[in-house]
Amino acid sequence: MNIIDSFFNWDQILAVLPDLILIGLPNTLILAFSAMVLGTFIGILIALASVSKRKLLRIPARIYVDLLRGLPVILTIFLLGQGLPLIGLRIFGTSSYPYGVITLGLIAGAYIAEIFRSGIEALPGGQLEAARALGMSHGKAMRLIVIPQGVRNTLPALTNQFIATIKDSSLVYLLGFTIYERELYRIGQDAAQQTGNLSALVAAGIMYLIITIPLTYIVNYMDKRFKTGRRPETMMTGEAEAANLSAPILRSTVAGRVPNE
Repeated sequence: MNIIDSFFNWDQILAVLPDLILIGLPNTLILAFSAMVLGTFIGILIALASVSKRKLLRIPARIYVDLLRGLPVILTIFLLGQGLPLIGLRIFGTSSYPYGVITLGLIAGAYIAEIFRSGIEALPGGQLEAARALGMSHGKAMRLIVIPQGVRNTLPALTNQFIATIKDSSLVYLLGFTIYERELYRIGQDAAQQTGNLSALVAAGIMYLIITIPLTYIVNYMDKRFKTGRRPETMMTGEAEAANLSAPILRSTVAGRVPNE
């Protein structure tokens, strides 16, 4: 059997293509998107805990991030995806699909927490001080002033994380999904095992590329846009720029409490 027949057998590719499009692609996107939603929620909470002055919040957040980023993804999927049902947490019944989403979300949450933390800490400290000087509480200042600006700077990194989560979703097949819950890799793997031909896996790989390559260009465009989007003559540096960004938000926030002149 030559290379063409082994990797690019069109009969094998066309045979598996309907399952890849109708079952594998939707499940891959559902797993990745759901995990990103969960991971973003977790990441924001962990990032806020990481920048807190309270050790009771900061230390557990640091441990969570270090553990989930330090362990291999496949090991984490085994430990959590199979471990949660073993200890009696069977709130989803016998389906392994939700546990795959939860596991991917917890993993993504650790990376997203670091993304948000770096975005928050990159802002000048005067942002928070100015908000507090106007009478805002620490939580309100973080919610209305610091976090919105930090998130804007992290959008390219978040898109990169979404790409990584799409690829990590290929490992959740280890949890034992049903035939209609399979993602792209599992469908390609099953077909390859049945036929002894790798063309189905090549087709699955092409489907991943169709998803991830456009996202990669979107990341590059966003990164370039954020760096060069403003004209040089209108750009400012340091805290003067940060104050200019936050001033409308601060004015609109306190407008209801400031007497009209």
